[in-house]
Amino acid sequence: MDGQRRDRLARVVAEHVASPGRTEWARALCEVCVHALAGVDATAVTLRSGHRAQELLASSDRWAGALEEAQYTVGEGPGVEAFGTGGPVLVADLSAARSRWPGFADLAEEEGLAAVFAFPLRLGGTTLGTLDLYRRRPGGLSPTVLGDAAVLADLTVLWLLDHSDTTGGGVRVEVSYQDVNIATGMLAAQLRISLEDAFARLRAHAFASRRSVLDVARDVLARRLPLDQLAD
Repeated sequence: MDGQRRDRLARVVAEHVASPGRTEWARALCEVCVHALAGVDATAVTLRSGHRAQELLASSDRWAGALEEAQYTVGEGPGVEAFGTGGPVLVADLSAARSRWPGFADLAEEEGLAAVFAFPLRLGGTTLGTLDLYRRRPGGLSPTVLGDAAVLADLTVLWLLDHSDTTGGGVRVEVSYQDVNIATGMLAAQLRISLEDAFARLRAHAFASRRSVLDVARDVLARRLPLDQLAD
């Protein structure tokens, strides 16, 4: 890691946190990505652990959050791939990558996404999550911007290490998916199917209805969506 580049970007994020109304480091990092990385319109930091476990740590805006939701709903996308491979995923034109993630491409293009760049949050041989950068226009990012994004991903890992247990409550997240886990268990017990099959049915219903898995799960928990509607 370039020490001077790392120190410069760390100062920018720290200054952003210290500005009036800014207290969350992760949210500040997302906002810095948008302001400091030329060509980036929105960004999100997501913690991942397998295909069912996910926590949205922070996002720059609702658009970025919706795109992270889309990846979770269909179980594919640049962030999912970067997490799985441990390497960056750089897509300058999403329309040319439709066959790579057809479900995500459908949802993302409806949201107006044209290009995406995902960087894994690596700690040794372990990947903790991803830093995802989104563009509304097709086109790549310059080598300098890509380098800065990689540094910001590394800084995120360092921040996670510093803050994971120091407050006693762990790292605060913007969106938790615990309701999905509970709804998956309820569905599995009711229909006498595996957790994997139950989660797949939640995902299928969400995709078919153009809703997020989290919204569907909350409907299940609130009894607004009868479980027999997810039986097939």
